[in-house]
Amino acid sequence: MTTTKQAKFIDAMIPITVLICLLGAAVYLYGDNSSSGPNQIALLFATFAAALVGLKNGYTWKTLEEAMIKGITISLGAILILLMVGALIGTWLLSGTVPTLIYYGLQIINPHWFYAASCIICGVVAMSIGSSWTTAATIGVALLGVANGLSLDPVVTAGAVISGAYFGDKLSPLSETTNLAPAVAGADLFAHIHHMLWTTVPSFVIAVIIFIFMGFNAEISSDATAIDAMVDLLAANFNINILNLMPLVVLLVLAIRKMPAFPAISIGAVLGAVWALLFQSDLLASQVDVSQGQLVGYFKLVWATFFDGFAISTGDAKMDDLLSGGGMSGMLNTTWLIMMALMFGAIMEKTGLLEVFVRSILKIAKSTGSLVAATISTCIGTNLVAADQYIAIVVPGRMFKEEYKKRGLQPVNLSRTLEDGGTITSPLIPWNTCGAYMQSVLLINPFDYAFYAFFNLINPVLAIIYAYLGIKILRIEPKHLQSGDDVAAQAVPQGQKKEQDSA
Repeated sequence: MTTTKQAKFIDAMIPITVLICLLGAAVYLYGDNSSSGPNQIALLFATFAAALVGLKNGYTWKTLEEAMIKGITISLGAILILLMVGALIGTWLLSGTVPTLIYYGLQIINPHWFYAASCIICGVVAMSIGSSWTTAATIGVALLGVANGLSLDPVVTAGAVISGAYFGDKLSPLSETTNLAPAVAGADLFAHIHHMLWTTVPSFVIAVIIFIFMGFNAEISSDATAIDAMVDLLAANFNINILNLMPLVVLLVLAIRKMPAFPAISIGAVLGAVWALLFQSDLLASQVDVSQGQLVGYFKLVWATFFDGFAISTGDAKMDDLLSGGGMSGMLNTTWLIMMALMFGAIMEKTGLLEVFVRSILKIAKSTGSLVAATISTCIGTNLVAADQYIAIVVPGRMFKEEYKKRGLQPVNLSRTLEDGGTITSPLIPWNTCGAYMQSVLLINPFDYAFYAFFNLINPVLAIIYAYLGIKILRIEPKHLQSGDDVAAQAVPQGQKKEQDSA
């Protein structure tokens, strides 16, 4: 029987050093195109490095291969959603759903309030449906179109969209991560959401204030004729009608009624295709080859939109870029990136290389503040290394759960910290599944919008400040701590009891 050796810190540093060096080289050599192949190759070679360390420590290739396959299998649900989102964007462009949102947005939203409004709108939608991904792919895409029409910065807009989408996702009881974090930590779902309000709401308010300030200081197009020209161009190429928004309404209703994401988005995509046939006959007639008959041409165009997206020629290059895109094929590069990232993360976890970092961190995490800071750092590090927000919640949650219990801290402290560090930092990393997804739908590199995703940046910092100051750190009553009933224990603010911070 083959025995495996415990991984050492130097073992863990080998694949991580390879990854950091190769990712840095990819960004240096290829810039914004680094996610179109170079990052995938960097992750592949880092996976090979981790596999060599695993073989050295006694793991068989079969074991490592099974871990990689399992890692990819975990991502299949996300990949199916990603592919269908590509189809949805394509059919919603063809049906006039996205153009209609842009058309009305250009006329309704005050430019000075645009960044803040984008953040709040995405927050409300994401909280209602429990999905940052769906929010970004629908409302987010339309808001970026409006930003272009108002000559506002699309990178700042992407930051506002991400901030709002992850604020709403984080607090929604419909969100997968909001349910996953308390499940891992052993906390009640609604107690977890209530406890998150203390760090999440202030962070969001600060972010909105910053967006308001930026909006009033932004250089906004004062040329009304440019906006009028854009509105006229939309009206000339699409049948703009309030009914075009019905696919969006149906998708939101399905999400609120807790239909799983894949079938809900699939229905939204199909409904977009039907709406295109019902309301965009002039557009379809200008796009199809009628040599095989008009109906066959329409059917062929709609079918192609599912897999290859939609493209339009309006005579304005910027408008063509804005109103073209989508399709499952456009998501294949992101799918490739996700698979490579999760292969690397799976081997790092299987061989115990991730756990090495946690053991090292716990040696210096003496106080409650340093423990929370260590947990958040580990979540961020796992997002960087394992490249998936679910892994960044589950792995640190498993590793730190006993330490929180040992120190007399309520499980909601851990569950909140897992979200503060794991959930909301994932879209800031280009090779993370969330970062790759956001880049594929918003077409903005995470390295660019990360500087403006103020909510995602402020929340982890505020959580650490709270922990060091002892604000809303809930502890277990001694009688419950002795019985081990940490989930049902009565919580009291840290300031009312003497801390017992030693491990």
